[in-house]
Amino acid sequence: MLSGLVALIVLCLLSLAFGSRPIPLDVVLDAINAYNPSDDRHLIVWSLRVPRTAVALLAGLALGVSGAVMQAITRNPLAEPGLLGVNAGAAVSVVLGASFFGVATMAGRVWFGIAGAGLAGGAVFLLGRAHETGTNPVRLVLAGAGLSVMLGALTGIVLINAPTAVLDDFRTWAAGSVAGRGFDVAGVLAVVTILGLVVAFSIAANLNAIALGDELGRALGLHTGRTLFLACLAVMLLAGGATAAAGPIGFVGLVAPHLARTVTGPDYRWILPYSALLASILLLGADCLGRIIAAPEEIAAGIVTALVGGPFFILIVRRYQLRPL
Repeated sequence: MLSGLVALIVLCLLSLAFGSRPIPLDVVLDAINAYNPSDDRHLIVWSLRVPRTAVALLAGLALGVSGAVMQAITRNPLAEPGLLGVNAGAAVSVVLGASFFGVATMAGRVWFGIAGAGLAGGAVFLLGRAHETGTNPVRLVLAGAGLSVMLGALTGIVLINAPTAVLDDFRTWAAGSVAGRGFDVAGVLAVVTILGLVVAFSIAANLNAIALGDELGRALGLHTGRTLFLACLAVMLLAGGATAAAGPIGFVGLVAPHLARTVTGPDYRWILPYSALLASILLLGADCLGRIIAAPEEIAAGIVTALVGGPFFILIVRRYQLRPL
């Protein structure tokens, strides 16, 4: 944990220093300790890079915890918001809000994203018949894949008929970029993320029991219905808020919990905080890497995570062969 925190601090400093205009590290530290509004470099640090770094940290944290929660309640090593339709649901909801309701503010976009994530997650559970026969990993993955395709098609239909301004805004957002996010975005995302974390950590001990299966969980005295409801609420808040703020970033919620298990073992009371830390490192590192390898241009963090997460996804499929955790 200490090593991870040190790595996160280093990445935060790199995020504040690197970009289309590199800023020396001593100037970055001066901007943090003694902000001078007359210095344009201090303005870049505070107005652009500090909120961008905060959004990357919060979004990564939210995706990591939501992925760990989903893997617990589905007992599916491949579960993460993107693979089970949550990201697609949030995306189509945000697009509908912008196109038909004129939602342009971050606060409005977050609530649309949360609603879409919740509806998509509930639909996957219904289509996968989790309410009847339990959380079968194969059925849930197939239901999530099918729903994601349908929602992606609906998003495309809406965008084709949307105003040009909506299309331009969506193009950057859909790539999974944290560039251009201000303190208003970071503030709303922080509130939603804190609420989601409170819910997720309140059921961390119950996730250990539910991960053993519905029957064994009930035998241990677990109220599975209440735990599932709170778990879905946490995923709605965390994944919906992160997707609304940073776009549909994939694989972070898949990779981070598996990395956490290599350190913590199967105890979700430790998996959740380690997933939060490792996911923040992954997303912030991807954002920094995208700025460095294409300087002075940028590659969106979502594209970098997809390039890294794709091979990891194949490795997980080969290792677990879609068996429950």
